Amino acid sequence: MEDNIFDKIHDVDLKETMENSYIDYAMSVIASRALPDVRDGLKPVQRRVLYSMIELNNGPDKPHRKCARIVGDTMGKYHPHGDSSIYGALVNMAQEWSTRYPLVDGHGNFGSEDGDGAAAMRYTEARLSKISMEMLADINKDTVDFVPNFDETEKEPTVLPSRYPNLLVNGTSGIAVGMATNIPPHNLREVVNAVVRLIDNRVNEDRDTDIEEVLQIITAPDFPTGGIILGTRGAEEAYRTGRGKVRVRAVTDIETLPNGKSQIIVTELPYMVNKARLIEKIAELHKEKKIDGITDLRDESNREGTRIVIELRRDANANVILNLLYKHTQMQDTFGIIMLALVNNEPKVLNLLEMLKLYLKHQEDVVTRRTKYDLNKAEERDHILQGLLIALDHIEEVIRIIRSSQNTQAAKENLMNRFELSDAQAQAIVDMRLRALTGLEREKLENEHKELLAKIAELKAILADEKLLLGVIREEIQITALKYGDDRRSRIGYDEYDISMEDMIPRDNTVIAMTNLGYIKRMTVDNFKSQNRGGKGIKGMQTIEEDFIADLLMTTTHHYVMFFTNYGRVYRLKAYEIPEASRTARGTAIINLLQLNPGEKISAIIPVKDYEDNKNLFMVTRNGIVKKTPVMEYSNVRKNGLAAINLRDDDELIEVKITDADTEIFLVTRHGMCIRFKETDVRATGRMSMGVIGMNLDDGDEIVGMQLDSQGDSLLIVSENGMGKRTYLEEFSVQKRGGKGVKCYKITEKTGYVVGVKATNDDHEIMMITTEGIIIQLRVEDISILGRITSGVKMINLDKGVKVAQIAKVRERVSDGSQEFDNPEDAMEDIPEEERYVSSADEDENLIFPTEEEDE
Repeated sequence: MEDNIFDKIHDVDLKETMENSYIDYAMSVIASRALPDVRDGLKPVQRRVLYSMIELNNGPDKPHRKCARIVGDTMGKYHPHGDSSIYGALVNMAQEWSTRYPLVDGHGNFGSEDGDGAAAMRYTEARLSKISMEMLADINKDTVDFVPNFDETEKEPTVLPSRYPNLLVNGTSGIAVGMATNIPPHNLREVVNAVVRLIDNRVNEDRDTDIEEVLQIITAPDFPTGGIILGTRGAEEAYRTGRGKVRVRAVTDIETLPNGKSQIIVTELPYMVNKARLIEKIAELHKEKKIDGITDLRDESNREGTRIVIELRRDANANVILNLLYKHTQMQDTFGIIMLALVNNEPKVLNLLEMLKLYLKHQEDVVTRRTKYDLNKAEERDHILQGLLIALDHIEEVIRIIRSSQNTQAAKENLMNRFELSDAQAQAIVDMRLRALTGLEREKLENEHKELLAKIAELKAILADEKLLLGVIREEIQITALKYGDDRRSRIGYDEYDISMEDMIPRDNTVIAMTNLGYIKRMTVDNFKSQNRGGKGIKGMQTIEEDFIADLLMTTTHHYVMFFTNYGRVYRLKAYEIPEASRTARGTAIINLLQLNPGEKISAIIPVKDYEDNKNLFMVTRNGIVKKTPVMEYSNVRKNGLAAINLRDDDELIEVKITDADTEIFLVTRHGMCIRFKETDVRATGRMSMGVIGMNLDDGDEIVGMQLDSQGDSLLIVSENGMGKRTYLEEFSVQKRGGKGVKCYKITEKTGYVVGVKATNDDHEIMMITTEGIIIQLRVEDISILGRITSGVKMINLDKGVKVAQIAKVRERVSDGSQEFDNPEDAMEDIPEEERYVSSADEDENLIFPTEEEDE
């Protein structure tokens, strides 16, 4: 007995056994569990769930069915690995924040972005979504291979037909043994356009597609939760090599409350970020004093979308806190791309072009097999029709043969012998009903025969010509994109470390507008057209109560835009970094773009193409202090700004211009005084200096504008009640700096105080902006030239209580009538470079018509 026991014991090598067992397990996980197939982008469990649902007739046009039934069917027939993994896959395919184009239409509690799990499968219901029907289209037409299931009682597909590139469109993630995949979702229209480009190049030009062409179409992933993708460098690296990192940032907005406090509003989060955990992390950072200045934190998200509100202390810098949040929390996250998929059941890291080519190869196979199937069915049906038409041509004889035959089999044999028919044709004649003898039925059969002949010829042509086959694929995927495609959700933002991003930005002329309360936007130049003097203007900007446009700047997208503040600091952006908006949109709060301190406002904006040694920045303050500093001293502006001028407590910086040694300066005051002096009267000082007296002001007076003699031949002065005039520069004699100047505008109750001054020529145009956001554009040649001590003519009709807030200058190209602004890179040679900007801003308190007491 004992001998028998020992006979059953076998000595094995533990190392070898473990190796073999682990390799078997690893291969099973790699090939049959964790990795998607490159052709349909699905893991086995996902494919089995979708196939079970179509087998259950659980389509989008049918009622929802209990998830427990779907899971049970999938587990019992195809996937014997436990219900939790099946239900988990089903839930994931139904979650809109997890799957870019959900393949399952869920009904019930399917979890949330806060990380809440779905309800138990006995409570939830589901059906196939509309787009998933494209995944399963024509599966019954022998388009894909079927294999026996685990117990060989059913057949299951090895891959789905997939009428769109699901692997790229919905992406996937999976951890196998010794390898992992993490493919981000993409926009359906972009991916389909890339496949169409592959087809077009082969059909029209008989050539393969270069990856550079594809990268122009698919620039970055498109996440279901939106967010801002910082630059395209990481995505491009992944598309070229199969591996890369994409940085995604939450979409935020900084709002200023009426009480002066700011709040950060988060409306979109990076992909796969747990909202509840993010809020906990922010609270934890505040508690540990790593982020100081947060007074309240709340989640106001609802069915409309995500909304996290972070309220800040009155003295907190919103931009600084936002940058700390990006640094320490998942409000800025990295998505590591690993484009690993199964190719012929073997794992392989693929680049973007290889993925698209393998998908297209799969579609060629699917459409070829479907066409063969349709051709076979059409030929079979036509074969039957030919037999029926022969019978109808000899109906009397057919009836006689059938009547005289002993049984059905004999009748079939007699018909086959007499008319040389096949068994199928004879069977169809025997089964033929008497109604087929009517003329209408015969006509139907003849028409069907003709249609089938045409269809057979078409199907044979597709099988014979690869280009026709590709044309069929092209048409079908374009229809899919048309039906289910949508706009991008993830915006592509500018990565300050990604130099290649700048090359993608076209060099266009652009208009930048900014309001007194600090909203800024970039507009295209075709928003504005000239009008006659005295017109009502067009709506230029949607402003909020008590706000008005304070700056209008003409530049190009690639110029630096320097922002000088009332506190004497300077910040810098590239023009293209300012978000583009429509003419009537309010724009973006400047505190979303610059790290301004509480109470700090933009008082002057200038664009700079290059920092040159022979150029100076000439500044003027409200109290008449002027300062000249070489431009090069401002060439390295930090993110948190740079001190531009040292100011006294009661003074503010109001305007800055670029000058050279030959320039003459004009300063104009609110009470209509003007001084003209040479720039050389002011010695150059360092960045941190205070400057010298430029103009000696009367009590209550202040500077409203500074102009240069190189900017025009006449000085246009406009008052707040819409009056204005031009006076030749020659009427203003050159003085030494520090004087009181001469009278340049006659102030009356009708005119109001001076609000703006511009040096102009006849071929300039002027934009005037009112406190209600109305913009009017006038030709300078239409404005009267008058003496120094005059008030001028009416330039714009204003409603009661409305004032002129700001003026800005435009140049018109005479040759073709198209507009050209003062500072584009390709401006006319005769426009001095220092003139190539329009900038000035005044506080709204200086734009209000004085009361009788003030006038006295």
